[in-house]
Amino acid sequence: MSDLLKRNGWTIAERSPVATQRLLSRARWDTAGAMSVERRFAVARLDAAAAPASLTVGALDEFGREKKGSATSGVKRQHMGCAGGVDNGVNTVYLAYVRAGSGHILIGARQWIPAEQITSPITALTTGLPLDLAFATKGELGMSLLSDAYADSVRFDFLTGDEVYGACTKLRTFLEEHEQAYVLRVRSSFTVTLGGGTTLTCAQAVARYCRPKRAWTIRSVGDGSKCERLYAWAWIATAGPVHFLLIRKHRKTGDLAFHYCFVPAGQPATLARLISAAGLRWPVEESFEFGKDLFGLDESQVRLYEAFLRHLVLVMSALAICAASAAAARRRTYTQAPSPHRPDQPPPADPGVIPVTIAEIKHLFNAATPATPALLHTAHWSIWRRRHQARARWFHKRARLATT
Repeated sequence: MSDLLKRNGWTIAERSPVATQRLLSRARWDTAGAMSVERRFAVARLDAAAAPASLTVGALDEFGREKKGSATSGVKRQHMGCAGGVDNGVNTVYLAYVRAGSGHILIGARQWIPAEQITSPITALTTGLPLDLAFATKGELGMSLLSDAYADSVRFDFLTGDEVYGACTKLRTFLEEHEQAYVLRVRSSFTVTLGGGTTLTCAQAVARYCRPKRAWTIRSVGDGSKCERLYAWAWIATAGPVHFLLIRKHRKTGDLAFHYCFVPAGQPATLARLISAAGLRWPVEESFEFGKDLFGLDESQVRLYEAFLRHLVLVMSALAICAASAAAARRRTYTQAPSPHRPDQPPPADPGVIPVTIAEIKHLFNAATPATPALLHTAHWSIWRRRHQARARWFHKRARLATT
């Protein structure tokens, strides 16, 4: 949580170079138990700060990191989102806990290990792979993360994920067996069975049933950093009473995104509820950004499987503390002026301030330590910055009204 520009093994352990590597590689502590503690802490704090009826969403996603060489566990030439294509690196599957109107925190992680590393005795030994480790796809790793979350009494209204998880039949079956509602992204070529036994791809279903403009409704999926995120939405019932196809269309480009949905019998299945769940998938990307920029999520200098997971646990714990603190302080620090309603509306006398952010909590934490006693100055600077951001956000929304 320090203000170091880099938070790798060297910069953290400059005073004692072996300290960080010993903590991650050789010290005796329960990695899975520590992750369970972090998960229960994060969920309890977000629930305490949230409105009683706010939606709870679990989001599965993977985060890649470029790596050189071939001595690190899980390293392989593969598709890396951070590299914009195929590159040498490692991939990790994460589970995020998202509470509408409160915040979002990473609550689980599993590193993806290629099959050839597991079956090679030499590679498995040099990278510290567990003896009982079996190959698992990213969807199967998601199932393992969800099993751990359920064991800790974590419950979700919906489970969300991108095409990687929507295409995993095992994951969808696992969720339906646990009566877990989900809204999973799928490709346009994904097939659905409609009434009468007709089988169509998602693209064909939209072409047949969503041509009239009245088939689409404009709905917001929440506030972005500057304005509401508005899309056109439509949904199609399938042959079964618990499955639906949800379609999102970009209002300007017309690009389509498809979601295969499951809502168990007895639970409310409305378009508004499915849209809200689909819109709560994106915060996991923000958690990756915070973890990387503020806490060094992608800066570990380790090669062993267990050391890699331990680094993730420590970063997730730091992120959880700051995210939980920001969620608890949101109601007390959110004084943003109401949004404008017309293009010629004069600005408010006081724009207010945006709610305290995770980055601000981290800065205040460091300012309060004995090494940096300038807490009062940092607090004033935080309020000034957030008031300036609130003013800029208000003017941006007014400018958008003139072009809508």
